[in-house]
Amino acid sequence: MADEQISRSGPSRRGLLAGVTGAAALPLAASAAPVARKAGSSSKMDMTLTINGRDHRLSLDPRTTLLDALREHVGLTGSKKGCDQGQCGACTVHVDGRRVLGCLTLAAAVQGRPVTTIEGLANGEALHPMQAAFVKHDAFQCGYCTPGQIMSAVACVREGHATSDDQIREYMSGNLCRCAAYPNIVAAVREAAPMMSHA
Repeated sequence: MADEQISRSGPSRRGLLAGVTGAAALPLAASAAPVARKAGSSSKMDMTLTINGRDHRLSLDPRTTLLDALREHVGLTGSKKGCDQGQCGACTVHVDGRRVLGCLTLAAAVQGRPVTTIEGLANGEALHPMQAAFVKHDAFQCGYCTPGQIMSAVACVREGHATSDDQIREYMSGNLCRCAAYPNIVAAVREAAPMMSHA
């Protein structure tokens, strides 16, 4: 009886909240519709990417990431798509010799700049010293993060951040290994660092 009197006296709290929420969502829905249409109507952009010393002429959506360009349009699948949010480091490549996250870098932004991927690190059949050190120290288990780990490790040494184990751990902290091969990774970087300086 009390419930009937409450419902007859006016709208319920649940009904009021539903109405307010629906009304608040209308302007958002209206503004999102044109954005969705614009996103679908994007035209392709001609670009030339210099990857591992070779030019690749591509026609891509201007929003294409470097990682997607490498994997889906150039066929270089060594760089891995992990989190796709710049948090795991699996997509690390070098642009102008500096490490970047391929999933957060637009392909259009690296035109005219040399890009190096894990496929371009070795010299023919001869492994790069960092690659050889990773193999020697078993610095991987599943191997999914390994290309990004190696690219980041090479940059870490070139940046001068491999003078101690603590420094290596700090400057490699952006690369995650779900298998927890971190001690082996540090050992590999420590061993490869002097070989890279003499190379």
